[in-house]
Amino acid sequence: MNGKPFTIYIVEDNEWFNQLLVHNLSLNPDYQVKGFYTAKDFLKHLDDLPDVVTLDYRLPDMDGAEVLSKIKAHNPAIEVLVISAQDNIETAVELLKHGASDYIVKEKDIRERLLRVINNIHKNFYLKNRILYLEKEVQKKYNFQNFIVGNSPAILKTVELIEKAISTNITITITGETGTGKEVVAKAIHYNSSRKNKPFVPVNVASIPAELIESELFGHEKGSFTGALARRIGKFEEANGGTLFLDEIGEMDISIQAKLLRALQEKEIMRIGSNAPVKVDCRIIVATHRNLKNEIKEGKFREDLYYRLFGLPIELPPLRARGNDILLLAKYFAKNFCEENALKEKTLTHDAQKKLLAYNFPGNVRELKSVIELAIVMSSNNEIDANHINLTSSEIITEITNEELTLEEYNLRILNIYLKKYDDDIKLVAEKLNISQSTIYRMLKK
Repeated sequence: MNGKPFTIYIVEDNEWFNQLLVHNLSLNPDYQVKGFYTAKDFLKHLDDLPDVVTLDYRLPDMDGAEVLSKIKAHNPAIEVLVISAQDNIETAVELLKHGASDYIVKEKDIRERLLRVINNIHKNFYLKNRILYLEKEVQKKYNFQNFIVGNSPAILKTVELIEKAISTNITITITGETGTGKEVVAKAIHYNSSRKNKPFVPVNVASIPAELIESELFGHEKGSFTGALARRIGKFEEANGGTLFLDEIGEMDISIQAKLLRALQEKEIMRIGSNAPVKVDCRIIVATHRNLKNEIKEGKFREDLYYRLFGLPIELPPLRARGNDILLLAKYFAKNFCEENALKEKTLTHDAQKKLLAYNFPGNVRELKSVIELAIVMSSNNEIDANHINLTSSEIITEITNEELTLEEYNLRILNIYLKKYDDDIKLVAEKLNISQSTIYRMLKK
């Protein structure tokens, strides 16, 4: 992943033994092995940054402990295996304290043991590089230039607040309509902050039943309730050192809010079924589409918890307030979708752009992404035209779900939308909804 071969340097003054180790280790094509007969010669090549050094403890020009000290001072990540003819426990312990990975005695099985140790280091080396690679990819993905698309005043103000959030550990409250990208912003803050190498743990409060949310957040001990077959750590412990993102915090049952408040104030949690507090250190980011001040007035949200969580407020603007950002985002989504599906890049026609700008996108950025991806699938050439952009289903879904209604009221709402769309042509509406005309007349009479 980084293009550098796995490099092993052998530092051994015995010529025959040196060549034996070089030969045996070089049998693995993944290893690049080089031998040195003196410490002085080896130290000249320390800037090459080998991954592993096998170090003879008794060298003619320098003590092995001194060479180990120089290696670790130069780069602590280099793995050092000390090889000695003496089975001296005190020396081995001292060397291990000063950074040696292992102490191997020159015995009959040294070849097998050395190969086993280096193979294990190589496996860990691969996994460590894989983790570093993935961390860099995640950080690159949530780099501002990659995830903030737009230059409208509304989004530039949001970016300014996000930059402030990154430089501190202040609690963040992200508000905005559904689909504006609250979790994406939370991830961007985490992966650009000092906690970026620790866990980002998202919890959608609305999706967890009230009776399970306490266990989900704080964990439980074995046998603490029916079905608790083993100890389980909660999301607070899982996020220790990193960021806990509580999405839709406004949906949290008020009975759990007091326990959340205590956890935030004391920076400790108590697993269900335990009396032992557990210290936790995690940054809190919360998000909601609700007006929490109204929720406080209605007795659904604790005022003390609100002020504890408030911190730095970041309000995400709805897409309809971002003007020409709609087109910038549409092109961005189109480019990404084409790349991911090995398609030729498709461009938006003038009519398609006009249609997008004329629509208010109640589902915000999430809806725009879906609309563009469907349009690409529907387009048979390298252009996305207005007729490929299907906004009808979005309009209907938004219109009928703006408020809570009975099933009968929803049916009437749908009927009215279709009658309006097809100029009160009852025969056509009956065909479209797959119902009889008499059913429509009966519904209208009601």
